[in-house]
Parts: sequence; C-alpha cells; structure tokens
Amino acid sequence: MRHLLSTEDLGKDDAVRILDTAEEMAAVSDREVKKLPVLRGRTVVNLFFEDSTRTRISFEAAAKRLSADVINFAAKGSSVSKGESLKDTAQTLEAMGADAVVIRHWASGAPARLAASGWIDSAVVNAGDGTHEHPTQALLDAFTMRRNWARINGTASLGTDLSGMKVAIVGDVLHSRVARSNLWLLRTLGADVTMVAPPTLLPVGVAKWPCTVSYDLDETLATGPDAVMMLRLQGERMNAAFFPSTREYSRRWGFDDSRLKALDSHGLKGTIIMHPGPMNRGLEISAAAADSPRSTVLQQVRNGVSVRMATLYLLLSGETHTAPATIQEAQR
Repeated sequence: MRHLLSTEDLGKDDAVRILDTAEEMAAVSDREVKKLPVLRGRTVVNLFFEDSTRTRISFEAAAKRLSADVINFAAKGSSVSKGESLKDTAQTLEAMGADAVVIRHWASGAPARLAASGWIDSAVVNAGDGTHEHPTQALLDAFTMRRNWARINGTASLGTDLSGMKVAIVGDVLHSRVARSNLWLLRTLGADVTMVAPPTLLPVGVAKWPCTVSYDLDETLATGPDAVMMLRLQGERMNAAFFPSTREYSRRWGFDDSRLKALDSHGLKGTIIMHPGPMNRGLEISAAAADSPRSTVLQQVRNGVSVRMATLYLLLSGETHTAPATIQEAQR
C-alpha cells in the first residue's frame, strides 16, 4: 500500500489487514505507556487546508504514539493565504524530509493529485477532500461496527468482515464524504447499506450506487438495521434551500427520543447509533440518543487513533504482511 486515498481502491484483504492491525494498535493504546518505537526517525506532516479539530488531533496522536515526528501545517495564516500553490507547499514539505503527508483539502481530488503528481515521494493519506471521500473515517467506523458485530455474534473480530450486517446511513448524503467512503468500504466488507435522506440531499446518480435508497427513516428502522449512522447536516457546504426548515428536517430525518425508543419496540437490542462528528444535537440527533448506551460516538473517536496508527504503520514500515507479529515484538 503506497497511499491511502479512497476506500473504493481498497480490496477486502487490504481492508481487513488494516482493521486487524488496528486491533493490535488498540492494545497499545490500553497500556500505561502508549508508545511504540516503530516509526522513530520518520516525519509525518498534517497538511490541512480546511478547519479540523478531531481528525488533525487524531492523526497527531497516532503518529506520536508510533514515535514519529509530527509537523502541523494549517493553511490559514501560512504562505498559502498569500497565494502559494499546493505544488510549492508540497515540495517545501518534501525538502524538510516529510515521509508521509496527511492532507485535508476543500477540493475533491486534491490528495489524489498530490499522490500522482510526482512533486513528492512521500506517502499521501487523504484526511478528507471536498465531498469526495474520507477513508480513515470509514475505516474507524467499520472497526467500531466489526467489534460490535463480533460481540453480538459471540465471535472474535480479528480476521473477520461485516457479512450479514445491515447499516443505515442517514442525513446529508449529498455533501458527505463520510457517506461515500463508508458505502464503498462497507460493501467491500460484505455489509448491506441503506441510504436514508430527503430527495434533495441525495446526489445525482445515487440509484446506481450499490445500496438501497429510502426517504423514510421510520420505515428503515422497522427493517432492523444493526447500525444507524447519522450524518452531520453540512450547512457550510449548502448554497440553496434543501429542505423547508431545520425543525421539519429534525422531525422527519433526525434521530430523536421517539426513534430511540422505537429500537426497543422493534426488539433491536444490539443496534448501535453512530455519528462521525461533530454533532448538531437537537438537529440530526437528540441528546438522549447521543448519550445513550447504544451510542458509539466516543468509541469512534478512540478507535480513530488506533486505525490511523495502523494506517501510518502500514504505509511507512514496509511490513504490511507481517504487521501484527512485528507490533507484538515491539511491545515486548
């Protein structure tokens, strides 16, 4: 694996390998000393052209737990705001000795452009590009689902996929890179996916996607999904009126208290509620749902560090086929 740009590019074996390696990294995170020396001497640059808190901090924590050096580069207040191009910025970072560049960009396709340009030799990780993809978010979501799915079925999660699992992704699919990355990855891992949204918040061509499309959240919940992922309503990307009011949106497509109770009435004891964050409480998800025992929001944040540790390790260590053994050896 040279870069991580899209979950659509990941085969099943590669996806499972990343998730399995993340299991090993999660064990490291549970130790008193949360560090491995496996990337000592390597430099990871977080190159963020869009505002971010949790993703940038998660990548920073992941790199530092692997003993890599970290450089955080924010476009605001930098030479980018003075007109410097992506090429010049990337080459500057390359000259500083960057081994991996974690890039978030407002333009869809920017990470792929950087990886294919020949401007740098560094590994490139897509941390979110426009409305295109956010692969590590999808991987951490799948990691969280796999652990819950294994617990329900009384099996070990290591080495398994998501065959037979039913996942509902609800909300602003049109503007969501998380929805796209999750769809490709979940289908690769064998899950059945339903996209639930108002027609105005579904992209053109969604009928050709490998998923079921629904406009009714209550009907979808009645079918018994094993995981319900609520998407943030991305007002900053909206340039038109996609629904009459936020109150109506919340009533029809928000996960409110009544829908939380409906999971019990449908006998869905194992169904989890997910959210990639940040949450708009009271809009796409109620406080009761976000804080309920079914919610995996904090698990997703914690698992994000483990998945990003696994990603950086596999990209930079050159030990993709023997990763778990190598990690265990480093722990000793």
